[in-house]
This record gives sequence, C-alpha cells and structure tokens, in this order.
Amino acid sequence: MREARVQLSALNHRIGSGVDVRDTDFDCLDLVSVYGPISPGALARLAGVRPATMTGILDRLERGGWIVRDRDAIDRRAVVLRVLPDRNAEVLDLYAGMNARLDQICADYDDAQLELIAGFLQRVQRAAADSAEELGGGRRGAS
Repeated sequence: MREARVQLSALNHRIGSGVDVRDTDFDCLDLVSVYGPISPGALARLAGVRPATMTGILDRLERGGWIVRDRDAIDRRAVVLRVLPDRNAEVLDLYAGMNARLDQICADYDDAQLELIAGFLQRVQRAAADSAEELGGGRRGAS
C-alpha cells in the first residue's frame, strides 16, 4: 500500500507539474472535482488545511482557470466552488496512460473479484479518513 501511495503521488506530482499546479492545489482541485460544487470551508475540512491557506489555494486555482467561485444569488456571502470542465479535460488526457493500464489490470478479474477489491479499497479509504480525523486533520471523504 505504501509503495502504491508513493507511486500515485509521484504520478500526480508529475501531472500537476505538467499543468503548473502545486501538489496541495492539485489535491484540492481533485476534491472539488469529486465533491463539488462545494463550499470553501467544506473543502478546507476535506483537504485538512486551514481556511487562510485555502484562500491562497483557491486564488491560484481560479487564476489558472481551473475553478470558479459561484456566489449565491440571494446570499452573496455564500460561495460554492466548481471545476471548469475544459481545463479538467486537459488533466484527464494526461491520465490516459494510467487509465489504460488500470483497464488492463481490471480485465484480468471477474465481477465478483472486482467487487471484493472495490470493497477493500473503500475500507482502506475509510480507515485513512478515520485516522486523519483522529489526528485532527478533519479529512473525511465519502465512500
């Protein structure tokens, strides 16, 4: 698991660097992509970063054309974040090699085996989220 995490981090770092996005910013962009539209506060909790740090991250992602901050029509103080699909398509293209390799790996398993693997990965994700929460990181993801 540790080696897979290291290799996935290296892949994400190379892809993020290729589109000129810092590692933490890239993580936040991914969280907005998965959980958005999302408030900046909720994103900060998921990412385990302080709200002041989140402001800088969001400023960079917005300047780069990755996200937008949408204001509520009624309560102009309320903001939600959403990704801009055109820029995110650029990132998805960079993952094409990895996605093709994952498709090849998955082709070696039947549906029951894939369900077992998916269940295992969901349990690992939950254990990591619970452990981060215990440490005060507050990072909590959906399964």
